[in-house]
Amino acid sequence: MAKIDVEIKGKFENNKHRFIANLVFTSNWFRNLVGEHLKPYNISFQQLNILRILRGAEDWMSMNDLKDLMIEKSPNATRLADKLIVKGFVERKRSEADRRVVYLSITDKGVELLETINNISGNYMEFTSRITEEEAKLVSDILDKVRG
Repeated sequence: MAKIDVEIKGKFENNKHRFIANLVFTSNWFRNLVGEHLKPYNISFQQLNILRILRGAEDWMSMNDLKDLMIEKSPNATRLADKLIVKGFVERKRSEADRRVVYLSITDKGVELLETINNISGNYMEFTSRITEEEAKLVSDILDKVRG
């Protein structure tokens, strides 16, 4: 990938403006890369995020807790989870104490899907070989700083 100036064929007022444009451009580039990788599995980036969160949970997780942990906060998390339930990747149950509370858990089939996605060879995530651990930490620290 070329430098951001070349990619968008433009100039920037200053390096901070360049940084923001580069951040947004790279975020979209990464989202497209992940989307292409997930296409054969018929799941979205948000659904992948739900599966990963549920895999890391020690037990059933409430829908509200799940929403709080999502990378991309989504008002349609229930609809996303419903699609995963139909595909057999997630199970749902209601609280006996409060029927409005919904709990989710990943199924064995969902865990298998995550393992398959993570083990696929190819150039998905290959770009990480172009940066060092120190560079990855620095950029991550800068992004944390941006969010304040």
